[in-house]
Amino acid sequence: MKAKETASKTTAQILRDNVCTLFNLLNLLIAIALIAVHAWSNLFFIFVIALNTVIGIAQELKAKRLIEKLTLLSQPNAKIERNGTIQSVPIAEVQEQDILLLESGNQICADAVVRSGGIEVNESLLTGESDAIFKKAGDTLLSGSSVISGTCQATVLHVGSDSYAAKLTKEAKKTKAMHSELVGSMRKVTRLTSLCIVPLGILLFVQALFFRDSSMYDAVVGTSAGLLGMLPKGLYLLISISLAAGIITLSKKNVLVQDLYSLENLAHVDVLCLDKTGTLTEGNMKVEKAVLFPGADSAMFQEWMGNFLTHTQDNNATFQAMHTYFDGMDTLSVTEQISFSSDRKWSAMTFSGVGTLVIGAPEKLCSDKLPENVLEAQQNGKRVLLAGITQHAVQKEQPLPEMQLLAEIILTDPLRANAAKTIAAFQQEGVSVKLISGDNPMTASAMAQQAGVFQGDRWVDMRTVADSEMDAAAAQYTVFGRVTPQQKKQLIQAFHRQKHTVAMTGDGVNDLLALKEADCSISVGQGSDAARQTAQLVLLDSDFAVLKDVLLEPTYIYSDVVRNLMRDLPVKGMVHITGGGFYDNIPRVLPNSVTADIKFASWDVQPVFHWLREEGGLTWPEMLQIFNCGIGYVFIVPSEVAEEAMGRLEAMHKGAWVIGTIGRRQDKDEEQVKILF
Repeated sequence: MKAKETASKTTAQILRDNVCTLFNLLNLLIAIALIAVHAWSNLFFIFVIALNTVIGIAQELKAKRLIEKLTLLSQPNAKIERNGTIQSVPIAEVQEQDILLLESGNQICADAVVRSGGIEVNESLLTGESDAIFKKAGDTLLSGSSVISGTCQATVLHVGSDSYAAKLTKEAKKTKAMHSELVGSMRKVTRLTSLCIVPLGILLFVQALFFRDSSMYDAVVGTSAGLLGMLPKGLYLLISISLAAGIITLSKKNVLVQDLYSLENLAHVDVLCLDKTGTLTEGNMKVEKAVLFPGADSAMFQEWMGNFLTHTQDNNATFQAMHTYFDGMDTLSVTEQISFSSDRKWSAMTFSGVGTLVIGAPEKLCSDKLPENVLEAQQNGKRVLLAGITQHAVQKEQPLPEMQLLAEIILTDPLRANAAKTIAAFQQEGVSVKLISGDNPMTASAMAQQAGVFQGDRWVDMRTVADSEMDAAAAQYTVFGRVTPQQKKQLIQAFHRQKHTVAMTGDGVNDLLALKEADCSISVGQGSDAARQTAQLVLLDSDFAVLKDVLLEPTYIYSDVVRNLMRDLPVKGMVHITGGGFYDNIPRVLPNSVTADIKFASWDVQPVFHWLREEGGLTWPEMLQIFNCGIGYVFIVPSEVAEEAMGRLEAMHKGAWVIGTIGRRQDKDEEQVKILF
């Protein structure tokens, strides 16, 4: 069932929702009765209730503080022209119809339309598209994007809550109701219990006071003890303690857990949605190599490239990568330069006495069929630029003249270390991996295939997918390219309608809506502030390989063990001991002709189970009907290989014990599981 989204909860609402519960009310009424007869020694349970309530309040307040810090605008002031005067004002004071003066390095603080000039804009944080976009007169600018190069004047259209950045922030700040099957089940138990606990309490009290001639003190204490045994107070605390232990475990792996109950969903995740840039890849464009064409002189090419990069005004990710790869030089005189434009897809610089060096997309510089090595690099998910020299005049708005091709420059955003190994681990455990990116779908598909994503060649350009087709696309494709922030959210919703539990990873503002919609949201430490504040879990060292530990820790702790023993030993049966304990789980793998004779306490029974038994007034047989009491997985093997099996488990640093034997069943009415105390 989809959790209802509301506006962000106030502190008062958080306190009310955690304190004013039916469970707390029933315990409070019992406490009042005990206080009335001065039964102070019987009030320990109040501390259990208070501790659980405090944990819940602390978690929600922490999440509230994080989300309230969420903002997409980091630049405090904006330069505007108002009434013929140029001035710098706080972004909160920018008004509609003001004229924004924008230049390289500025963040666009309001939605606007370009009046004059032209700029290269990076909208990757908003749309996920990594390519810079050239904006000219008449084009719309989105608040939250940033200027890479150029200057322009723009008329402000929307400010404040009407702007794109504000609407996206508002959507990301919506509070989603907590989804916890454990807590939900406990609340159902409490509601059912409440239907009979009051009349039962009255009957117990009347019986004790009038029919057994007990004192008022004894009647109240006896009745309270009986009623408290019906309330799962220990289970509430156990859930919180167990989840807190999970937080400690993940913190040792440099994972920050910002939502206590998100850990519960990890065990159920069967679809993992990955953003490509910065998550699957390093998010760091690099020049892999430069390959000279026949006839090109290596020394001259290096000198021309060095001078080009020294004098260029372009500063996008591609040029930054080339700056790192090529040595800068200042040996040639520059007479003219044309900056890169996403419309032109090339830039040019004229050197006195040498000619004009042009760098750009292969299809722009090469009038004939693209060379095979260029096509091969593109099909492998690489970004390819060509460099050429011409003696003819180069005009901004005119096709490029004939030129001599000098070199093929191959760039790549490398996969994160161990990405393929991590993806393989997910898929081996039955987790489907989906790649959701704002980048070109062919490039994203190539990266997916390199990472070993199953059916990574099945991609779709989301610009061609209507809202009504979202469910079909989610079921059919593995790689989704040119995805808008809203479409990322819609894809998560589509997976939910197909009964999947979804984890989403992302690092940018464009991922916010999807992170909020997912059952479990994960960001990296190097991601945007907004993504880190929104995500339930943050990989502090941005190590992609840790994702395997985060998502599979609750489910795969036995997977390696199972594969190891089944590979070499004659395993006759296996049982995962979950809810229902020994009596319900073990018989599922036993033939009707046999019994399992289990020696109680032949394993380490953790103190928490002793505490639960005492607090709940339960017997050990009753405990074994509810909990596993420390045994998570049972192997049934022939007696002659038991010693070898134990040795293997110890070598894998798994706590293991021989807990019983298989015997012949004497009678059809005989219990199949016998616990020997």
